[in-house]
Amino acid sequence: MMSTTDNKQRMQEIFAALAQGDSRPFLEAMADDFRWVLPGRTAWSRTYEGKEAVRKELFAPLFAQFADQYTSHARRIIAEGEHVVVEAQGQVTTRKGATYNNTYCYIFRLRDGQMREVTEYMDTQLLAAVLDDPA
Repeated sequence: MMSTTDNKQRMQEIFAALAQGDSRPFLEAMADDFRWVLPGRTAWSRTYEGKEAVRKELFAPLFAQFADQYTSHARRIIAEGEHVVVEAQGQVTTRKGATYNNTYCYIFRLRDGQMREVTEYMDTQLLAAVLDDPA
């Protein structure tokens, strides 16, 4: 079992890569039964169950709207046990030329070095204003 320090370090490494536009460590850290929870009332809001659902139903329609490489910079990382909270700033331009620089608060749950679940809080008004609904 990984310690709080191990879990925090794991997320620090993942977000260091995301800050450079490298999503591979994030994708590799997702467990097969990974769950992504997007609270709210947007067209994107729901629970995505399983790594493949996250990739196909969330990431594919999201990243298809981006004109350049998405980056996410961790501003603060706080950990307790298997939970790691990451406050982050995303940055990307959409294919329509709009700036989509959202602020996020992620609550990750890790076990044995793998991400099991994340709940993502963000500016949903910006999401609705800038991005098209997932098709």
